[in-house]
Amino acid sequence: MTVSLGIDFGTSGARLVAIDTDCNVLWWGTSNLRAGEWRETLFALIKTIPMAVKARVTRIAIDGTSSTVLLCDDRGQSVGTPILYYDDRGRSVLEQLKSIVPNGHSVISATSSLAKLCWYASQPDLFPQGRYFLHQADWLAYHLHGKLGISDYHNALKLGYDVESLCYPDWLERHAYRPLLPQVLPPGTPIDRVIPEVARELELPADCVVCAGTTDSIAAFMASGVQTPGEAVTSLGSTLVIKLLSHRRVEDSKYGIYSHRWGDLWLVGGASNTGGAVLRQFFSDVELVKLSQDINPNLSSNLDYYPLLTPGERFPINDPNLAPRLTPRPDRSSFRGASPTSNFLHGLLEGIAKIEACGYRLLAELGATPLTAVYTAGGGAQNPVWTQIRQRYLPVPILISKHQEAAYGTALLAQASLSARRN
Repeated sequence: MTVSLGIDFGTSGARLVAIDTDCNVLWWGTSNLRAGEWRETLFALIKTIPMAVKARVTRIAIDGTSSTVLLCDDRGQSVGTPILYYDDRGRSVLEQLKSIVPNGHSVISATSSLAKLCWYASQPDLFPQGRYFLHQADWLAYHLHGKLGISDYHNALKLGYDVESLCYPDWLERHAYRPLLPQVLPPGTPIDRVIPEVARELELPADCVVCAGTTDSIAAFMASGVQTPGEAVTSLGSTLVIKLLSHRRVEDSKYGIYSHRWGDLWLVGGASNTGGAVLRQFFSDVELVKLSQDINPNLSSNLDYYPLLTPGERFPINDPNLAPRLTPRPDRSSFRGASPTSNFLHGLLEGIAKIEACGYRLLAELGATPLTAVYTAGGGAQNPVWTQIRQRYLPVPILISKHQEAAYGTALLAQASLSARRN
C-alpha cells in the first residue's frame, strides 16, 4: 500500500490528509497558522503523522491560497513579508499594470499576483534583492524538494501565464520581470524527491517525491468529485469562491471572471472578498450556530447588504474601491419579533447568497456551460440555514461535497501523479 499526502495552506490554518490507493483517509491533521511560520507549520504537521502511515508516503502535493505571494532571494528567504491574497496594495500600480497587460486581461486586478509583483518592483529597498517571485504553495514545496523557481499553472494563472498555450505570453516574456517568474508545470507533475536531510528530519521515505501543487479553491473542487460540465463548487470559507466546470473558457476582467485549465475542460469562476471572514468580524462560531437557529430561511430579511471587511471587491464586481454595505442595522421593531442580532446575521447570510447567485448568473450570460448543480465546501457548508437561504437564490440543487477538505483534493492530485507514472 502506498500513501499520498495532501497539504492545504490557508490564511489562518493548515490541514493535512493522507490517503491510500483506494482514496481512503488514513490520517488527517490540522494546525493554526501564525505569520512568518509557514515552514515551521508544514514540518510540524508532517511530524504528526503516525510512522505506520508515514513510512508508506510516496507522493506529496501542497495547495496554497491563490495570489498569496512572496519575493525571495537566491537562498529562498523572503524579501520583506509575504503579501496575502486579499491585500490590495496593487491598486497603487494598476495604471502601470494596464500599460503592460492586454486590455481586459484577468490579471488587471488590485489583488492579482502580477499586480503584487508590480508593487514589489516599485519598492527600491526590496526589489533589487529579489531573485524569485513565488506563490505560497511554490515556496512551501521548495522547502521539501529544494528547487527554487517552480510553480504550477493553476497558481500561475493570476501571474499572467497563458493556460491555453501553456507558456508565458509574449508581452510578459519581453518584460523586465521575466527573470523572476517561476517555471510553470502542470499541477501534480513530479518535481523531485524530498531533500535527503529533510526526509531524515521528517522521517519520510527516501524515495518520497514532491509534486507541483495547486490553489486551495481548486483543491476543494477536486475533493468534491465533480466531473460533469454544468456542475459547480462553491467554497464558503474566509472568502466566497465559485468554480463551474465548463466546455467553454470565459474571461472578463470587468467582473473578475477567469478560467483555469482542467484537462480538455475549464473551471470558470471567480473569488469574492465576501464570506466567512466578514461573519467572524461580528460573530463567534458558537454565536453563528445559535443565531442561525432563530432565522427563518424561507423569509426575506428585507436588508440589502454587500458584506465586505474593507472597501474593495474582486468578483462579481472587480472594483478596488467598492464600499461595504452593512447598514441599516436592525432594531427590535424591524423584523418579525426576532432579535436584532439574528436579523443582522440573516441579512449578512442573504447578502453573501445574492453575491453567489449573481456570480453564477454572470457565468451563464457570458457563455459558460449552464449550471446544473452546486456542491458546497468550506465551513459554511455546515450551516443548514445558510444552505436554505442560498437555495432561494439558486435555481439548481445545492449539495454537500462528500469530501470538503481541500487537503483531500490535493492528496488526490498527488495520487494522480503516481497513477500517471504507473500507466
